[in-house]
Amino acid sequence: MEETVDDPPTSAVLLDHCHFSQVIFNSVEKFYIPGGDITCYYTLTQHFIPRRKDWIGIFRVGWKTTREYYTFMWVTLPVDLNSESAKQQEVQFKAYYLPKDDEYYQFCYVDQDGVVRGASIPFQFRPENEEDILVVTTQGEVEEIEQHNKELCKENRELKDSCVSLQKQNSDMQATLQKKQEELETLKSINKKLEQTMKEQKDCWEIELLQLKEQNQKMSSENEKMGVRVDQLQAQLSNQGREMEKLVQGVQDKTEQLEHLKEENGQLFLSLTEQREHQKKLEQTVEEMKQKETTAAKKQQELTEQNMDLSKRLSENMIIHDVLQREKEKMEKENDYLKRENNRLLSYMGLDCDSLSYQVPTSNQGGTRQDPGLVFGNPYSGIQESSAPSLLSIKKCPTCKSDFAADVFDHNLVLEQHLQTLRLNCPICNKTFPAKEKQIFEDHVFCHTL
Repeated sequence: MEETVDDPPTSAVLLDHCHFSQVIFNSVEKFYIPGGDITCYYTLTQHFIPRRKDWIGIFRVGWKTTREYYTFMWVTLPVDLNSESAKQQEVQFKAYYLPKDDEYYQFCYVDQDGVVRGASIPFQFRPENEEDILVVTTQGEVEEIEQHNKELCKENRELKDSCVSLQKQNSDMQATLQKKQEELETLKSINKKLEQTMKEQKDCWEIELLQLKEQNQKMSSENEKMGVRVDQLQAQLSNQGREMEKLVQGVQDKTEQLEHLKEENGQLFLSLTEQREHQKKLEQTVEEMKQKETTAAKKQQELTEQNMDLSKRLSENMIIHDVLQREKEKMEKENDYLKRENNRLLSYMGLDCDSLSYQVPTSNQGGTRQDPGLVFGNPYSGIQESSAPSLLSIKKCPTCKSDFAADVFDHNLVLEQHLQTLRLNCPICNKTFPAKEKQIFEDHVFCHTL
């Protein structure tokens, strides 16, 4: 049996707690010649049961604990402990691992708990010489040897009595050990069942792990496809954003045209003479407004169709479409309001001048200066003086400083509609943005779609 690289089980148990009589070493020489293998013979007592991790070590005489071994060899477990041959065992130590000095050593049997169960007589490793072959003694030395032998026999009898007592203790310990071994066998059976259960559970976990890995691979491929699709949608969204910017620019142009029309309508209120002179121009302007409105309606219809087509590919653009739709509704309301005002102006122009009460302005009636181009004077001067402030009274927008005539229509309503055109309201969170921050507004609306 060869020596292994594993360290044997040792302990710090002192010599007083060891049981040297359970394993007896036989045929131990006084000295062994260096350079050769040696065989250690030992006998197992009937109350001692060897275990797999038991070992035999060579210790220098004077050792205190089992950790002080010089070299060791694992013991061989017998097949049948009840047979006589199983009691007689041997182990061979290779010459390479043996001590090289001439100190005294001894064999010790150590169990797997690190407790010494037997020890041999001391021996040396030295070459044979003549003194070992021929020994000459005198008569006095022979008598001393005989006296020493008698003392050794007496000590041997005492040791035998002590051995009987120790064997009895050993039998009790063996009975306890047998119970412990039965408990150990029960625990091993339970452990075996648990290992079987753990093995089955491990197989189930491995199957689940394989399934999860397959699902993970599928999800990874789907994520890659979705990433490509997202890139495509972002490119489409960018193109649509540029188209929407163009559309919004067109809406702003129309808004500027409406503002220009408002300024023209304000100038119409300066005087009735100017209204008559510009009546044809106003009618032409109204006709152009109708044509522009028709064109705007057609364009709006086209934009609606385009937005419907774009909403099928990307539903997020509906939010921007709703914003434009609200802007369109505001424009239509303003157009309707302008139409009503134009109709009102037309009704004023269609009145009979003879039915109006003619008043000659005097120095103490408002001090207004008569227009030399009017034969009968200003027919609305009496109405202006009795019901409202002067037609020429102008009010300004607090935001953009635009002028508004406040004599013919409701100034608060017009001002509120004008302020609505200067603000952009988010259709989702109702956050308000100035009209000049249009790009920030569009980015804010786009963030809601992510």
